[in-house]
Amino acid sequence: MYLSRVKIDAYNRRMLRDLTHLGAYHAWVEDSFPDERESSVEDRTRKLWRVDQINGESYLLILSKNKPDLERLEKYGVKSSAETKSYDRLLDSIEEGLKARFKVNLNTVKSICDDKKHIKRGRLVPVGLEELNSFFLDRTEKNGFSVKEDEFSITSRGEKLFIKKDEKKEILTKVNLVSATYEGVLTVIDSEKFKDTLINGLGRKKAYGFGLLTIIPYHG
Repeated sequence: MYLSRVKIDAYNRRMLRDLTHLGAYHAWVEDSFPDERESSVEDRTRKLWRVDQINGESYLLILSKNKPDLERLEKYGVKSSAETKSYDRLLDSIEEGLKARFKVNLNTVKSICDDKKHIKRGRLVPVGLEELNSFFLDRTEKNGFSVKEDEFSITSRGEKLFIKKDEKKEILTKVNLVSATYEGVLTVIDSEKFKDTLINGLGRKKAYGFGLLTIIPYHG
C-alpha cells in the first residue's frame, strides 16, 4: 500500500474551473493511475482519498495499492510537490492496544425503512445533528477500534456537491452529499479488523472522498 499527497495549486485557473465537485476529484485520482484507466471499473483497485488543509494549504491525499504517476498527480497540483511513501511499515506496526490520533471524513447518512410500504431497503436520509456523535461511535468497535466519548470531536460538517457525467459530459447525477469530519484519539482493539479499515475505508461513498481513516501513533 502507498500513501501519496500533492499540494493543490490554488492559483491554477484550470483547477478553479474543473475541480468544482467530488466527481471531478474522483476523475483526477483515477487519472493518476494510467495503467488502470483502461480497465473496467470492477477491475480497478480501490483508492481512498481526501482533501486536507495543512498550514493553510490544500493537499490531496491518496491511499492506494499501487503507486500513482506523480506527473499526472500534479495535473492540478504545485509542480514537484507530489510524493509517495510506503504505507506497509505503518500497517505492520498495528497491534491491539495501540493508541493513535485519527482523522476521518464520513458521508453521514442512515437508512430509514418504510414499514407501511413494506419496503425492505430503506431510503437514505441525513443524520441529525444530535445523532452525529453516536453515528460515529456505533461504527468503531466493528471496525477494530474504540473511541471514548470525551476523546473526539467533529471538526467540520456540511455538504459537498457530487456530479456524475457520461462519456458525452452530460450530467447523469447531481446531488449534495452530507459530510462530517471526526478527529480524536482511538485505541486498536482488533488489529486485523483495524488494518482492513485502514486499507478499505470506513462508511459510504469511499470513491468520492469519504472514509479514508488516517492515524498518527499517540503517546500522550
